[in-house]
Amino acid sequence: MTKIKVSAFLFAFIACISTFAQKTNSDKYSTEIEKLSKQRNVQSAFEHILLLEPQTIKDHILLNEIPAPNLLEAKKALKFAELLRTAGADSVWIDKVGNAIALRKGTKGKRVVAINAHIDTVFPEGTDVIVKMKGDTLYSPGIGDNTRGLMILLTVLRAMEAADIKTEADILFVGTVGEEGLGDLRGSKYIFNESGLKIDSWISVDGESIGSIVHEALGSVRYRIIFEGPGGHSWGAFGYVNPIHALSAAIHYFDIDANDFTKQGPKTSYNVGRIGGGTSINSIPYNAWAEVDMRSESSESLDEIESILLKATNKALVEQNKMKRSGSDLKLQLIAVGKRPTGTISPDASLIQKAMAVARFFGEEPQLSIGSTDASIPISRNIPAITIGRGGKGGANHSLGEWWINKDGHIAIQYALLVLVSEADLSK
Repeated sequence: MTKIKVSAFLFAFIACISTFAQKTNSDKYSTEIEKLSKQRNVQSAFEHILLLEPQTIKDHILLNEIPAPNLLEAKKALKFAELLRTAGADSVWIDKVGNAIALRKGTKGKRVVAINAHIDTVFPEGTDVIVKMKGDTLYSPGIGDNTRGLMILLTVLRAMEAADIKTEADILFVGTVGEEGLGDLRGSKYIFNESGLKIDSWISVDGESIGSIVHEALGSVRYRIIFEGPGGHSWGAFGYVNPIHALSAAIHYFDIDANDFTKQGPKTSYNVGRIGGGTSINSIPYNAWAEVDMRSESSESLDEIESILLKATNKALVEQNKMKRSGSDLKLQLIAVGKRPTGTISPDASLIQKAMAVARFFGEEPQLSIGSTDASIPISRNIPAITIGRGGKGGANHSLGEWWINKDGHIAIQYALLVLVSEADLSK
């Protein structure tokens, strides 16, 4: 009994010490941000963000009306690069995969801090992206996700130039390609895997609320399943293997086993998002396909649910071939079309603590969360990285009815600027 009481006392004591340390740490960063916000040139930058509002909205509409489907972002990237150049960046370039990058040199240049927003949208080529304005609301596919993110980068750069803010670290303003869907974080992966750029910390602008700070990477694995057979007439070739029958069975087996698996352990999800095949109602199809998305907080769980998919598809293949009465065997292709890593940056990391302190400075209670954004790549490499919100008020993201209202939109820009300058160190 005595031991239990002592253990309980120790546990409570340790918890108190931990809480005190967290509060002390929080107070330290809050004091730092408060002091930074009062610097003359930072105040000037805040004022310029407000003065730039008409130009920000004008360029927001201009950029959004340039279509940017996956793999077809070049025109929008070029325009964004042009705007960064005229805003005062020291150098601007389009890299090998199409990312638009601007460098603003620091006074010391020993560190590199990047701020990023993605250029691409989920919408296919031919989508009408002309902005319609009804009252104070802008309607257009991509208007929030993520043209507004690009505008935060551009306006932060313009405000820093106008206020003559100098930072010790070099700053990269990065418009990435291929963030959405089957783009599979193409732009971010290139930057961290092949570009040769050395980046010390990374800030993505995506999502909405400035109080939400993503510090964990949600992993995903995506597959295209393809069953192929000889095809034929539904009467004359009856008895041939049927790709749609096999695909239907595969999805059924996967759904049963994946459902059981995801009921426990780290949160894991799965979804068959697209399906197709066949030529007519009276033809045995020569192929059938489906696209599957699997996500998890845990890399081990991702591996397991991927294994469940492979077993289900192979089981369906074997069964369909056993049912064959004539003709050639059914064939199966499993094509990996996406893989996003998992990872976590400790909440104690200075970048996260600064972002939380800035959120509180603007009257928001910060919430740490998990997501799949361009920041996932540096997070998976244990490079300090977060995703912050683009602000304003919006909705219907990823739909043709997407909308955005400039409700206190300037606050998100000021928020991004303060996080960026605190991380890049204001030059004395």
